[in-house]
Amino acid sequence: MKVTAAVAREKGAELELEELELDELRHNEVRVRMVSVGICHTDAIVRDQVYPTPLPAVLGHEGSGIVDAVGDLVTTVKPGDHVVLAAAYCGHCDQCRAGRMAYCENLFAADFGGRRTDGTTAYTDKDGVAISSHFFGQSSFATYANVVEESVIKVDDDVPLELLGPLGCGLNTGAGTVLNELRPAPGSSLAVFGTGAVGSAAIMAARIAGCTTVIAIDVHDSRLELATELGATDTINSSSEDVAARISEITSGKGIDYAVDTTGIPSVLRTAAESLGIRGTVVLVGAAAPGTEVEFEIGLSLVKGWTFKTVVQGSSVPQVFIPRLIELWKQGSFPFDKLIKKYEFADINQGFEDSKRGTTIKPLIVF
Repeated sequence: MKVTAAVAREKGAELELEELELDELRHNEVRVRMVSVGICHTDAIVRDQVYPTPLPAVLGHEGSGIVDAVGDLVTTVKPGDHVVLAAAYCGHCDQCRAGRMAYCENLFAADFGGRRTDGTTAYTDKDGVAISSHFFGQSSFATYANVVEESVIKVDDDVPLELLGPLGCGLNTGAGTVLNELRPAPGSSLAVFGTGAVGSAAIMAARIAGCTTVIAIDVHDSRLELATELGATDTINSSSEDVAARISEITSGKGIDYAVDTTGIPSVLRTAAESLGIRGTVVLVGAAAPGTEVEFEIGLSLVKGWTFKTVVQGSSVPQVFIPRLIELWKQGSFPFDKLIKKYEFADINQGFEDSKRGTTIKPLIVF
């Protein structure tokens, strides 16, 4: 069938809206008519070839939509169902079978390979040239996509479907890092470095968990103002303030219990680590270029017994965690809709630009 898709053809270039041919469903796939899709930092770094998904490609990995058709082996959804799309996983490796889908041993092939396991792609252009598909199992920068069943989460029909796409990656990552991985005790302290969509979700999750000191760090005052509205008890503009000194002041010299770095910038991550208190934990969720290194002080900090870890996709099982986030939103505890600005499909490149400039926290393409 003919579909319209935003195609990344060259490294760093704007996406091009094109008519493509979408092939037939495979046995384990769901054809989804897209209602909306979020723009995520990962889309930008793959467009720019920081991660090597083969170009040309249809990106997009925060889709929401309505099931149009299903393969004959699909059992979890049926035509007409409302769905959110999340990251793909193989389902059969040791990590998947242990319930750790975010750490699937075949993650790069499933999410960044640009091909099905049989080597085919779902999209071809007008000249019959193959276009990489199945980005995060979905490639949702398109009016329709053939999506692997593992990426599909059924949601209730009474929830505004067009808002839900960002739950599939960025919001899942930020909230899951706090609620699934860190699990902070009530009354503890947590700092978030970078208050984009991922960081904002982490702030909301910290308050849900009962953290009583939640520190937001960013270079944009407008984002810090929103962070306060979302639950931050303190804010620091790192472009004009000494972050380490301010955190020490806020915590009465004890340091923070938990730090979440969404930036992937080595100097920021080191500051986060140095701001920890005794037995503190710093988590990296921001994507950095392969080969990026960070230096940590390990002499005097040895006696602090601190922990550094990386977290992918909020360590969540999306079919379980995303419906929970929707319930929290219904209760008013996770108001992620405050992060969203809507764009027409034709304005997708403007959404990327606004996200890069920091003027929009979560661009959302509505079809």
